Amino acid sequence: MTEFDGKVALVTGAASGIGRKTAQFFARDGARVVVTDVDEGGGNETVDMIKDEGGEAFFVRTDVSKPEDCEAMVKKAIEKYERLDYACNNAGIPGEENTTADYTIEGWQRLISVNLSGVFYCMKYEILEMLKANGGAIVNMASILGRVGFATAPAYVTAKHGVVGLTQNAAIEYGQHGLRVNAVGPGFIHTPMISELEEDEETFNMLKSLHPIGRLGKPEEVAELVIWLCSDRASFVTGSYYPVDGGYLAR
Repeated sequence: MTEFDGKVALVTGAASGIGRKTAQFFARDGARVVVTDVDEGGGNETVDMIKDEGGEAFFVRTDVSKPEDCEAMVKKAIEKYERLDYACNNAGIPGEENTTADYTIEGWQRLISVNLSGVFYCMKYEILEMLKANGGAIVNMASILGRVGFATAPAYVTAKHGVVGLTQNAAIEYGQHGLRVNAVGPGFIHTPMISELEEDEETFNMLKSLHPIGRLGKPEEVAELVIWLCSDRASFVTGSYYPVDGGYLAR
């Protein structure tokens, strides 16, 4: 018997990177997994990977910037599996690089709609179903930039700080209802979002140098923390922010 047997987990932004690995690890530990993303090809590929490894999953195309998509996502999870126990709200975009005064209004609105409002929309509908199942656990994907600033990323920094605050607020509201809510703060992780920077050797080496451990992180290193936070081993952990950053925030 594995840890999450009989449970259902939902992972947004699961077509690649941290989200894909988190979905795979939930399935590895026995959960049935709802894989969601705007990328249908990548999302279905994640489902195939899970099934090839002996797990159970299905894909729901979801644009988390649209509340109606988030509501439908959760509804489809319940229609398929009749419950929801865990959620990792991971979907996000990097956004443009610009200083605050030069940042475009459109760029700001787009990033906030996905990286912050999207987390709120998902939680709004996830929480209602988790309470019906007598609780569960939510992990929101923040960032090291949910704790510090980073020049030319004002919208991203703002959104990720907001995710941490939203996480803490929900933890206070629902702790006595058996629902735990935590946030994870990855450093720079070797995902498709970052991989394209490898072509710029100077920039890539600069990013590595920001981490005292001397390298970028791996998606599985973040996913393992998500799994632990959802497990009974973390039963007294809620309202917390956990960096997984190779020492980035220690400087």
